[in-house]
Amino acid sequence: MKRNWLKTAGIAAGALSLLAVTACGGQNQGNTTAAAADGNAAATAEAAATAAPAGDQTLTVYLNDFDAVIGEMFEKETGIKLNIVSGNGAEIMSRIEAEQGNPQWDVVWIDAMPSINGLDAKGQLLTGWTPDNVAGLKDNYESLIPEDGSYYPTGAHAAGIIVYNKNNITGADIPASWEDLSRAAYKGRLGMADPAIAAPAYPFVSSFFEDKGMDGGKAYFNTLMEQGLRVYPKNPQVVQALTAGEIDIAALQESNAYSMVAAGEPVELVWPEEGAPASVRVAAIQKDTAKADAAKQFVSFLLKPEVQRELVDTGDEAYFEPSAEGAEPKADRAADAKLNFTEAAWASGHEAEIKQWFADQAVQ
Repeated sequence: MKRNWLKTAGIAAGALSLLAVTACGGQNQGNTTAAAADGNAAATAEAAATAAPAGDQTLTVYLNDFDAVIGEMFEKETGIKLNIVSGNGAEIMSRIEAEQGNPQWDVVWIDAMPSINGLDAKGQLLTGWTPDNVAGLKDNYESLIPEDGSYYPTGAHAAGIIVYNKNNITGADIPASWEDLSRAAYKGRLGMADPAIAAPAYPFVSSFFEDKGMDGGKAYFNTLMEQGLRVYPKNPQVVQALTAGEIDIAALQESNAYSMVAAGEPVELVWPEEGAPASVRVAAIQKDTAKADAAKQFVSFLLKPEVQRELVDTGDEAYFEPSAEGAEPKADRAADAKLNFTEAAWASGHEAEIKQWFADQAVQ
């Protein structure tokens, strides 16, 4: 039976309405707050258009994390103010989709590389330029930059690692790999975030589909669903389910996982030896922005090692692997953390199909 696939029937409807779009899932507040992706995106886009005084150099940045710190950091260095529009991954991508005819954003900075790759394929991004600090990127991140220079990676985090309640799962029942999650011992005890809503959840599932092939990916998740996999809108709801005892084990985005440890929750984290699917945060500029120079300054700013170090030290999603040489993850992040990167064009090209498949399972 698949009735536990989504937490509520309302979530299933939400997934169907968001197939074309993909957050770390934090509770974000900005100068402008993104409305839920439920048909109000066009109205809120109009509101965003009046958020900044006409003719000034205030940049409108759509993002899903770091909204509490990045505006002050950038203004302090450049004098340029940010009009921040924050929301989860689905909300941000839904806004961009609703605004195609009249974009209200200058820069998008989000951990949803496949979706941003899709914007590039639609010709919505500024291309053919190179940030000042791109030469300082680590080799594995420089390799993620598309040939047209439409977006640039600022870092990556595990879209999911294994988190389990150490009071309820012990000894031989402790999982060591992703394949272990299909064990009968975890029937009705496993949870994850919705790939149609939480920005990291789609990179998480797409990694399995790329690795196993479409049929193999469906078979893997079908097995978990048949075992009563519970899917929650975003990662904070997965945390709540673990804390409340609704589930005992989860595929959980890493900042949320480490926050549980810091809060003293009875959980242990497992970085599978084969690696964890990566969710890459990238920055891109809207192709017709009237503030291209300021937007380029912002993207270049994000690639600075000192900026990335400050995000590690103070950001709300501080557990990540910085993309710049000279910037390192938090000291208590697993030393053997291995990230697996899905090819962006592949993940983008299969995004609608994979999300549709998950939505179909939700209503069965």
